Amino acid sequence: MNTEQPSDREYIVEYIDGPLAGESERRYLVRGEYDDEVTAVAAVEGLESQFAYTAADTREINGQLHVRYRFDAPDSDPVEADAEDNRANDSDFR
Repeated sequence: MNTEQPSDREYIVEYIDGPLAGESERRYLVRGEYDDEVTAVAAVEGLESQFAYTAADTREINGQLHVRYRFDAPDSDPVEADAEDNRANDSDFR
């Protein structure tokens, strides 16, 4: 009989800063380990962007592993839209 619980295979990702600050999600452990780095895709100002995060620390809450991740700006897409792109979009509506 398998006594492994879902919490033994999953962990909670907590984004502590950057564009996804305050968000969380579940991810699967790989060979019993959490990821040192994760990538998340999210829409910012209507533009889909890819954001990199690095593990900062871990804690266990009610038997569930939680890993807190810090934003890695150099390895992420820019958060702010390019001013030139905004001017081009503005001219489309004139």
